[in-house]
Amino acid sequence: MTRTFDDLVAEAAAAPMEGWDFSWLDGRATEERPSWGYARTVAGRLGAADAVLDIQTGGGEVLATALGAATRRPALVVATESWPPNVTTATARLHPLGVALVVDPDEPPLPFGDAAFDLVVSRHPVTVWWEEIARVLRPGGSYLAQHVGPHSVFEVVEHFLGPQSQESRDGRHPDRDVARARAAGLDVVDLRSEELRIEFHDIGAVVWFLRKVIWMVPGFTVEAYLPQLRGLHARIEQDGPFVAHSTRFLVEARKPT
Repeated sequence: MTRTFDDLVAEAAAAPMEGWDFSWLDGRATEERPSWGYARTVAGRLGAADAVLDIQTGGGEVLATALGAATRRPALVVATESWPPNVTTATARLHPLGVALVVDPDEPPLPFGDAAFDLVVSRHPVTVWWEEIARVLRPGGSYLAQHVGPHSVFEVVEHFLGPQSQESRDGRHPDRDVARARAAGLDVVDLRSEELRIEFHDIGAVVWFLRKVIWMVPGFTVEAYLPQLRGLHARIEQDGPFVAHSTRFLVEARKPT
């Protein structure tokens, strides 16, 4: 039975937002994954680390996956998170794994001493405070992260907000992070970037995505963007999945010895 626009939107608008788990989209949207496999890459590095920090852990899903796949667990693993629903979810997930969760506003300074960690990781941080990362890293330690790249999912952004400036489209360009990392005294030793296909199969998936990834369309509500939602629903019904593209880059920056 075909579900109506109102049915799809109401279901997505009522769905819970806790954690950083996108399984609600199973069967409703798809996204290609980067070839390097971020959780797998982090898992391979955990065995050689003694003290690890995961910044902006979300619900702790990625860190838990990496720890589960690691051949050896570091003696100390700490994660930070700011959003209260995520703090609750991450605490329940990570504490049984021996991970200390620190509630942090995601603004400098990080609540740790100098040279406290030999590996700092982060997946899709909203803001990267390079000077603070350099400060808490030990000499020879690394920051290993997967960042959202430029003009990521801008097909969705521009459907709702209209054409964006070139400055906005390039706001997360990896060249900028490389420059900031070097300015903080770090050596960028690895940088890989990929563009990945996303398909939204119904309008509910779009609504849920915009409720979850709140910086895509700031202040998004169904009521505020009802005409755009109805137009996109009609487009999906007529033409099939709405196709967008995400960009991701893997960066490793090392503190000189």
